[in-house]
Amino acid sequence: MPPEPQTQAPDDAPITAGGMWLGLRKVSVLMPGIVVFAVAFGAAAAAKGLSGLETFLMSALVYAGVAQLVAMELWRPEWSWGAIAGIAVVTATVNARMVLQGAALQPWFAKYSRTLNALHLFFYTDANWLIGTRYRSEGGRDLGVLVGAGLALWVVWVVATMLGYMLGALVSDPRRYGIDLVMPIFFAAMIVPLWRGRRGAVPWVVAGAVALVTAKLFDGYAFIIVGSLAGAVTGAFRDDPA
Repeated sequence: MPPEPQTQAPDDAPITAGGMWLGLRKVSVLMPGIVVFAVAFGAAAAAKGLSGLETFLMSALVYAGVAQLVAMELWRPEWSWGAIAGIAVVTATVNARMVLQGAALQPWFAKYSRTLNALHLFFYTDANWLIGTRYRSEGGRDLGVLVGAGLALWVVWVVATMLGYMLGALVSDPRRYGIDLVMPIFFAAMIVPLWRGRRGAVPWVVAGAVALVTAKLFDGYAFIIVGSLAGAVTGAFRDDPA
């Protein structure tokens, strides 16, 4: 078993085996939910008429999780330029949260080469961001934590996608089994240690309230980016000047 990484990883070893192993352990609690969601995507892809190769390539190369499930909801047997533009806008809206998540960890990434960042950001997910944010808040610097978590999730997602494709619609609706609650519960558990008092909670409350109102007023997934931006702007204005 690789050794536990030191809290402060040396600059000459930005990615260690111990860090990758720690990342895998931290993300392992998500694996059951990820498997079910990937199976659901594979089943949905089969139902929409995608081939096994197309389904495999979409999960392996696009690797967008929720955005892939959203895309399956909008998938059509025949495509027009308008339909393509529509699905592009929706999936871009769903994934726009990654811009803010990446900006939050930019001070950590900035010290590494563009090549290395491009590689590990391919495996970047919501789980990576939350794990990385908590790890950094505790003083950690080993980028292997993000790489290990992301790579493990990618492998599980791709393998489970193909399992779902072969099983068909066995788990076509995760909500029926309450599996859709896995991610919210995981996020809540991981966010608790980041609590910084009532003042720091204000952006969270604003983001949640704005997202709920937006979801009520507008169809689609605009609430994700609108809520995120509202929280980010609120946090920026409440920060003490340096």
